[in-house]
Amino acid sequence: MRSILISNYLKKAEQVYPAETREYLKENAGLDDRIYTKDAVMADPSAFHNVDYLFSTWGMPAMTEEEIQAAFPNVKCLFYSAGTVQTFARPFLNCGIRVFSAWAANAVPVAEYTVAQIILANTGYFHTSVPATKGDGTGARQIREQFPGNYNVNVGIIGVGMIGGLVIDMLKNYKLNVFAYSPSLTEEKAARLGVKRATIEEIFANCQVVSNHLANLPQTVGILKKEHFASMLPYSTFLNTGRGAQVVEADLIEALRQRPDIMAVLDVTDPEPPLESSEFYALPNCILTPHIAGSIGQEVHRMSEYMVAQFNNVVRNLPTQYEVDCNLLERMA
Repeated sequence: MRSILISNYLKKAEQVYPAETREYLKENAGLDDRIYTKDAVMADPSAFHNVDYLFSTWGMPAMTEEEIQAAFPNVKCLFYSAGTVQTFARPFLNCGIRVFSAWAANAVPVAEYTVAQIILANTGYFHTSVPATKGDGTGARQIREQFPGNYNVNVGIIGVGMIGGLVIDMLKNYKLNVFAYSPSLTEEKAARLGVKRATIEEIFANCQVVSNHLANLPQTVGILKKEHFASMLPYSTFLNTGRGAQVVEADLIEALRQRPDIMAVLDVTDPEPPLESSEFYALPNCILTPHIAGSIGQEVHRMSEYMVAQFNNVVRNLPTQYEVDCNLLERMA
């Protein structure tokens, strides 16, 4: 058995696969000591004909079916220790290679970030911190009175995939009324999740915090727009950890200008970061973070641990999780 770690981001691969994980894979999967870039592989494709398994993370190179067949004719599985596989998975699937993704591991810190922001938003943290930081304690206290706290309050989750589902599960620790939208969310599933099935319009008009977790697909581009932001409750918050392209940003900017009472907390934008000329930078009711809702620091180790577990299940003929097929690829982020 032989395996290689392939990524064009060498330092990122070293971070995601710490020394102890690489040593385990060396002993149990025949992992090479070297991390290979695409250029290194394609410089001598025949050198990889006896590779059985590929491990990767951010920086996994896109390859054509011809390149895959030339370099990896015997590869059985690709274990991707990160989230979305949209940029590279299909040619591997077309070549009969099973693809696994650590999207579930990467979903955990996104959900944790989201829940933290929801709880803070309901207490007025974002709205009151602006005047309080400038020394306007009286103004901050007056704004504070507009917030309901985290008891029997409506919260909206747009997108009930892996991340949205985790957010809903974590919010069960609080006394909150969760509204949820997903194209595939049925009344039966909503009942199992303990949420109220709603439209996007109903969520924006009825929820103190609206959090976007839609998959990044062509049909979701520009789905959140003027009428949604205009209908937001007084002193409510829009939270985006999905993708910036799902928001008509000109409409959001207009709403934030016209409604100083509402707040946007944006971890993603389009482009990312915003252009220097973006009005997001000048709006006091817009908070930007640099895409920190995801695996950072030691959290990235969780992703390789998930993929090592799937490797072990594959070689032992045990049930696996987190496998991506062509059907799943059509609807996942």
